[in-house]
This record gives sequence, C-alpha cells and structure tokens, in this order.
Amino acid sequence: MRAAGPDWAFRGVMPRFCANLSMLYTEHEFLDRFAAAAKDGFKGIEYHFPYAYPKEQILEKLKGHRQVQVLFNLPPGNWEKGERGLACLPGRAGEFQEGVGKALDYARALGCRQINCLAGIVPADAPTDQVHQTFIDNLKYAAKAAAAEKVRLLVEPINQYDMPGFYLCGVGMARWVIDEVGSNNLFIQYDLYHQQRSEGELVANFQRHQDHIKHIQLADNPGRHEPGTGEINYPYVFTEIDVAGYEGWVGCEYKPKGKTSDGLGWIREWARSQ
Repeated sequence: MRAAGPDWAFRGVMPRFCANLSMLYTEHEFLDRFAAAAKDGFKGIEYHFPYAYPKEQILEKLKGHRQVQVLFNLPPGNWEKGERGLACLPGRAGEFQEGVGKALDYARALGCRQINCLAGIVPADAPTDQVHQTFIDNLKYAAKAAAAEKVRLLVEPINQYDMPGFYLCGVGMARWVIDEVGSNNLFIQYDLYHQQRSEGELVANFQRHQDHIKHIQLADNPGRHEPGTGEINYPYVFTEIDVAGYEGWVGCEYKPKGKTSDGLGWIREWARSQ
C-alpha cells in the first residue's frame, strides 16, 4: 500500500475529512494522535471530549501540526457511570450550564467554531413532558451562550441500538427540536452510521435537511468500521454530498479494523477518483 504522506490523500478532495482522535489512532496515546493524523494528511481534528487535558497542551499540538479544531462535545456528565449527556436530564440544569461554560472556554482557546450537545439518556422515572421541556430549555440556553462566542451549537441524533434510551433518535426529531427551540444558532450533526441504523435513506434525508446540517460523521455498518467494510455505498454518498454543495467537514468517527493508517485505503481510493 502506498504511503499517504502529508496531504497526499486530501489535497483538493471534497468533502473534507477530519480525524476523530477518540476513535482513530488509538494505538497511540491521545496527545500523540495529532502527529499520527498529520502524517496521514489530516488537517482537521475532532474528538469526543478535550477536558482531561489542559487547553494549552492541546493548542500546542494543533499549532505544531497546522491542524484545525473542528468539533468536540459538551461535557457528558458521568461517562463512567453511563451518562451520555445532561441536556434532557431534569434537575441538572445548573451542571449543564457549567458544562456549556467549560466547553466554550475550550472552544475559545482552541479556535473551535462548533460544539455538539449530547441529549442524554432518559431517566427511567422521568415524566416524558418534563424530559422534553428540560431539553428544549437547555438548548435555548446553550445556543444563546454559544452564539455570543460566535460558536455554532449542534445536536446529534444517535441510534437506539448502540445507545438505548438516548433521547434524540432521528434526524426528523432533531429538526422538530430545532424548530421548537427557535434559535438561529442550533444545527444538526448528521452521523451517517447512526442514520443508517435508525432510518437509512442517507442521501435523501441529507438533502431534506441540508440547510440545518453543519457537520457530518461517518462509519460503515455493520461494525462501525471504515468505509468499504459494510453495506453503505460511500462513493455514492460522498458524490451526492459534494454535488449538493456541502462545505463542512466529514468526521471519520469509526473503529479501525486494524491500525488506523493501514485502513485508509478507502480515502486514498476516493482521492484518486477525484
């Protein structure tokens, strides 16, 4: 397999691909993954959470490798105990708002222009109307706070197979929530893997909601591995996204079947076809 080299697989290629360092290059320590991604040509970086590391340390890595911080999530609550976001959890508004402040502090320092809000898993004993109103109120707060920092707020629908009980479970529901919140600073993070597992119709749903989609993520299905390992026709999806005029990043949020660099043949093949 030909070595990628800096920018080899990415120069002039649309859509633009960014590396999710929470899932790619896990054969390296987290702070070493920036260099590994840069060696393979990735100029955009995303990951789930930055909060275990000082802002200055991450910024040094980004600057050293001339990379753009594309995205990260708001604090999720207690991840080790199974929490997957605070936004829909009644009685946790204060903690949610503190998390928004922390995320925006990191975004400001890292030059990140968009952050994702995880809805959370619905508590078993929580009334449905209370959960929904909590989610709406928290999104109104976060969207306004992010707008003041010129940071875009996203929400991500996640499939119910991988994350049972997650509140936001379809792109249609995300659009409905955005309409109810009524902010011009709330958009959709469109994860193709989650969409495939939830509803399918990847291209049609993208086209239907394109005006509200500001970030895309990918993985193949089944297995959540790299494109080309499953049932999704990614060359077709990439072509349609490009033809539609999508100008954002596409986050590579998949579990490599082996070493990350060894599994990048899919992106090199796409680059050669352009």
